[in-house]
Amino acid sequence: MWKTVVRRLLIMIPQLIILSLFIFVLAQFMPGDAIRGLIGPDVDPAMREQLMEMHGLNDPWYIQYTRWIRSIIFDQDLGMSIAHPGRSVTTIIGERVMNTVRLSIMTTLLIYLMAIPLGILAGRKHGRWPDKIILFYTFVALSMPTVVLALIMLLVFAFNLGWFPAMGVIDPRAIAEGGWAIIWSRMHHLILPSMVGALLGIIGIVYFLRNEIIDSQTSDYVTTARAKGVPEGKVYTRHILRNSMLPIAGGIGASIALVFAGSFFIETIFSFSGMGELFLTSLTQRDWPVANALIMFYAILGVIAGLLGDIVIMIVDPRIRIK
Repeated sequence: MWKTVVRRLLIMIPQLIILSLFIFVLAQFMPGDAIRGLIGPDVDPAMREQLMEMHGLNDPWYIQYTRWIRSIIFDQDLGMSIAHPGRSVTTIIGERVMNTVRLSIMTTLLIYLMAIPLGILAGRKHGRWPDKIILFYTFVALSMPTVVLALIMLLVFAFNLGWFPAMGVIDPRAIAEGGWAIIWSRMHHLILPSMVGALLGIIGIVYFLRNEIIDSQTSDYVTTARAKGVPEGKVYTRHILRNSMLPIAGGIGASIALVFAGSFFIETIFSFSGMGELFLTSLTQRDWPVANALIMFYAILGVIAGLLGDIVIMIVDPRIRIK
């Protein structure tokens, strides 16, 4: 297993280099520039040219890319933000990264806590009313845009019922109180946005687990176990569920990556100060140092998520060896 991990990590290096080059070149061809987003139309062109020179934006793209990569590798410096003068990209991202991590962890936990029981129920009750109700929900959720569901949840649970806060990551009064008040306030602000992500994120797992259980019921090893007189409960737990859960366990890495990537709209709607909201803001402000750093972060997360999924599969079933 460790040879696989080391091999994947070594392969990741050229992948990230090629991806970083693609991201940087693509940003150069985007319309507008960061300086134009910071100054008004009446600013003296000489002042704009001076700002462009100050930030090195007049240099050829390959010089800018070399300077950016050298700074990351040798100085562990992601550069300075253009939209936030005097502030480093590392500082700006560092202020928000934990908010997104908390939201992603909570969403992932809720996804698996809801999806696994629903998938098992739909598979065991195949063709009956529990299965039909669950399938109907998956079809409705599949066609439900994240923005629409988030606005419905806000309207019902935040504004009408008042059970959860409508925006933010923490109540300022909790910061003043300190201690458990901070923990509770953060959890209280997490529930509604994480529920939105979870209600939409369970679709694939429920549908896949349901189909795996249905297919496993007619497998040869299940037929043999039943012919030997194995109790039906043990047939499900030891044979059907065990084999059906393997792909679900292997997909945990991809689920985490998708939850991170899917936080853009949720964080924006709930004014949740995370990396997703920061990414959208950096795009509108043409703050390419921040945007490039966030894209690289999500790219690295995707590669690591795939590796994590393979490791989980090898741990769950030692017979599997991924080369």
